[in-house]
Amino acid sequence: MKIIDAHLHFRPGEREYFNQIAIAAGHENTEAHLRQEYARLGIVGGVVMGNGGVSLEGHAHYPSYLRYCVGLDSKYLRDSGGSLPASVWDQVEQHLQRKNCVGIKLYPGYNPWYITDPMYGPCYELAAAYGKPVAVHTGETAGTGAVLKYSHPLTIDEAAVLHPGVRFVMCHFGNPWLPDAACTVRKNENVSADLSGLLEGRIVVDTFFKEQKGYTEYLRTWISYMGDYSRLMYGTDWPLANLEDYIRFTERLIPERHWEAVFAGNAERIYKGSWLP
Repeated sequence: MKIIDAHLHFRPGEREYFNQIAIAAGHENTEAHLRQEYARLGIVGGVVMGNGGVSLEGHAHYPSYLRYCVGLDSKYLRDSGGSLPASVWDQVEQHLQRKNCVGIKLYPGYNPWYITDPMYGPCYELAAAYGKPVAVHTGETAGTGAVLKYSHPLTIDEAAVLHPGVRFVMCHFGNPWLPDAACTVRKNENVSADLSGLLEGRIVVDTFFKEQKGYTEYLRTWISYMGDYSRLMYGTDWPLANLEDYIRFTERLIPERHWEAVFAGNAERIYKGSWLP
């Protein structure tokens, strides 16, 4: 079965934080290790959620099996004070003109602004013009410096209504606000979701489903309520979680008849990427 990881981070050897969480997940934070694990597990490629600003040089190092979303991350936006000059959007547009740039990533929660803030207007204009999605962090955040009200999945509902020509991707399925996430996707045809960030480190899948039965059944219930598996994508938030564990975890959540779509087909269509088998 072909697999695409629709949500990962790629900072090999660059940040101690990524090195540590990779080790905790049974991985190494290197490109060689990622490539080896992808080949072993049948993962043909992935979508990197960009960190590090919008400079073109900062996104020039991705290997051929990875695509990326240019990210307006917390450090970049906090340094700007929430006022972005036109030159920023010129750079974002240059990214969107690249074949391997498949979207834009926003980080509400880490950034203390709702995604409906007027400063994001050019983001949605560019996304609509280039036909590329806007991926949005939703749900829990890492660390204590973020503000969760900005990352609630219902904020995507308003943005989706205001910008019907934009495809939004709700990252992390809004976890732990699963009913709100499911309702938002179900209601808005221009909203999809990825299943990244639901695990951390290593797990024993059978044991996890027994010990965390309340959570896994709750998650399965609201995925089923959403009702449209054509708008759901496999993702891991690598290097946060173990890749093989995440495949087995997702197989337990998703009915087998939808595996082909959730594990690869939806990501190819939504992100308009082409990954060779």
